[in-house]
Amino acid sequence: MAGNAHSDIASLSFEKALEELESIVKRLEAGEVELEQSIAIYERGAALKAHCEKKLKDAELKVEKIVLGEDGTARTEPAGID
Repeated sequence: MAGNAHSDIASLSFEKALEELESIVKRLEAGEVELEQSIAIYERGAALKAHCEKKLKDAELKVEKIVLGEDGTARTEPAGID
């Protein structure tokens, strides 16, 4: 592939990326791929893992913006991330 072979990952939802990552792990654990392909799918797996971690961190930041007001009621504040 020309350019960044993993550029499509940025558009994946967390669930789709995790599903593909789990599939890669199963294939590697089963030993059903040759060495060269193992290296390529391992690299893709690492990119998928990083993508999932970023999605989780973004979600964590949004959740952290839920705060308690002075009267004890929960409210949200803009997370400031887009």
